[in-house]
Order: sequence, then structure tokens, then C-alpha cells
Amino acid sequence: MSDFDTVLASTRTTLERIAADFSPAVFASSLAAEDMVLTDLILRTKLPITIFTLETGRLHKETLSMLDRIREQYGYNIAQHKPDPAAVEAYVAAHGLNAFYDSVEMRKECCRIRKVDPLNRALAGNAAWITGQRRAQSTTRVELAVQEDDPAHGMQKFNPLADWSEEDIWNYIRSNGVPYNPLHDKGYPSIGCEPCTRAIQPGEDIRAGRWWWEQPESKECGLHVVDGKLVRIKSVQA
Repeated sequence: MSDFDTVLASTRTTLERIAADFSPAVFASSLAAEDMVLTDLILRTKLPITIFTLETGRLHKETLSMLDRIREQYGYNIAQHKPDPAAVEAYVAAHGLNAFYDSVEMRKECCRIRKVDPLNRALAGNAAWITGQRRAQSTTRVELAVQEDDPAHGMQKFNPLADWSEEDIWNYIRSNGVPYNPLHDKGYPSIGCEPCTRAIQPGEDIRAGRWWWEQPESKECGLHVVDGKLVRIKSVQA
């Protein structure tokens, strides 16, 4: 068995364990490459795990097109959680549509309204949530565990792809005919909201295109942060 076969088998086992022991569980998908791998693994085996995405109102059209592609290939409708329109309107009225360029604080406030608050609503009532995070993605994720306590939401959090490399992700996608965001072919290895994401140059860190005007240590949207710190208080041994 190759190293990749071992990693893949471990991920499948993790997903099966989540479905069996942590129901109801949900998968928060960004519709990017990593999350398409997990989508394929979940839907191919019909695991009872609900998949949702955060439709921030500022996503690329290519990202939104993935909703139709998933529906066509798997016959599955991804649930969409959107920001509170009144909160968005108040932010824009007070600070401007693109105030997130002005400071880290303004950017994180925009992320809170468009991503964090909708995530909190989506997670309510569930026993566990799943992400597509990998250790190799950034300096803020090097200590990522496959299973973690998430005290902020009072549940378990799983990162089944924590051990996967970029090569592993694309080997799986190509070997299994998994649909993926066409922006990945245009130099976007990491994809978020359109005004906060750019293509990267050869040799740049894979998350260099996310909030590129900020320092690397601040490049998290808040989905995995509480009180300014990554929610990585205690890893759990499987």
C-alpha cells in the first residue's frame, strides 16, 4: 500500500466514524479543491453527513457554479447559509463596501458578518463539524489535528485531510473525475471571496493570494478563531 493509499484509507475511516459516532454531523465546504475531495468521499458512499457552504454574497461566479456542477454530478443540493442582510447593510453604510482593505479589524468584521455568524447558525444543533483544512496550507495550520475539541461551538471538529499534501489532493481529483473550481487552473490554489482573493505567482505560498495585503499570521477569516486565537485548544486522539 502506498503512502497515499494509507492516507486515503485513514480519511475514509475518519468520515465513517464521524457518521457513526457524532451524528448529526455537518461538513462546511468552501467548494474549493480540498472540499471537493471530501464532498466526493461523503457522497460516493452516501454517508449521513450534511454538506453546506457559506454564500457570502461576494463569491466568484466560478465558485457559485460549483453548486450546479455538484447537483449535476451527484444529485445533491448543497445547503447555502447567507449573511444577515441588515448586518451587511449596516456595515456598508458605516464603513463602505470594501472597507476590509482599510485594516485587519475592518476585514475581520466583514468576515464575521459574512462568514462567522452564518457558520454559527449552520452549526447549531449538530454534534460535530468537518473542514477541509490541511497542515501544509499555511503557517497558521501547522499544528492542525485530525480531531479537535471545539469549545466555541460545544462540539467536535474534524479535519480529515490534515495529513494530505497538495499532490494528494490533485491525484484524488484527477483519478476520480471530481469536479473542481476552474479558478484553480488560473493560479488560485486557495479561493475565498472575490475581492479578497488573487492569483499567486510561481513559488509563492499557496495562501499568498488570500488577503494578500496582510501579514501571514493574520490570514484567517475567524471561522477557526476565538478571541484572536486559533481554536486549537485540545487535539483528540482517535
